[in-house]
Amino acid sequence: MEAAISVILVFMIIGAIFAIHAKDLLSAVITCGIIGYGLVICFLLLRAPDLAIVQIVVETITLVIMVAVVLDSTRREPFSKPDLREYVNISTAVVIIAVIFFFLKMASGSLDEFGKGSLRMAEHYIEGASSKTGSANLVTGVIFDFRGYDTLGEATVLVTAVLGVITILRLKGKK
Repeated sequence: MEAAISVILVFMIIGAIFAIHAKDLLSAVITCGIIGYGLVICFLLLRAPDLAIVQIVVETITLVIMVAVVLDSTRREPFSKPDLREYVNISTAVVIIAVIFFFLKMASGSLDEFGKGSLRMAEHYIEGASSKTGSANLVTGVIFDFRGYDTLGEATVLVTAVLGVITILRLKGKK
């Protein structure tokens, strides 16, 4: 697992460097999206599906908005014949995407079967949780008592993403 995370982190760093030096804004935006989805794979490999869900929602919303803004802008590119460097860049991008999908498949395969969970961490929460939290509902007690700050952070990220989408759509609608 450490080797897979290391490979994905290397691809994420390469993607970040490419995004910084990209001459085309759309390529930079898509590369940033690939970096975010690489982080989703890392979260899955680290067995943090709740963080992966939040990251994939925020990354998808952000990527759609950024691509829409770039495509709606007055960006004009002069037509030129593709040279060897552009073919190499496209081939490299296809290889990187294939590798990321391979690791995504591997990461999702390492998760527990749907509906079955390992109790290595859950035993502490299950035993005596109702007396520790004072809640009749075990799930509510765990989410709001044991993992309160984590839940607050995830909710803050989702609310911020939704507010960003609403703000951009309202600005676009007023024009």
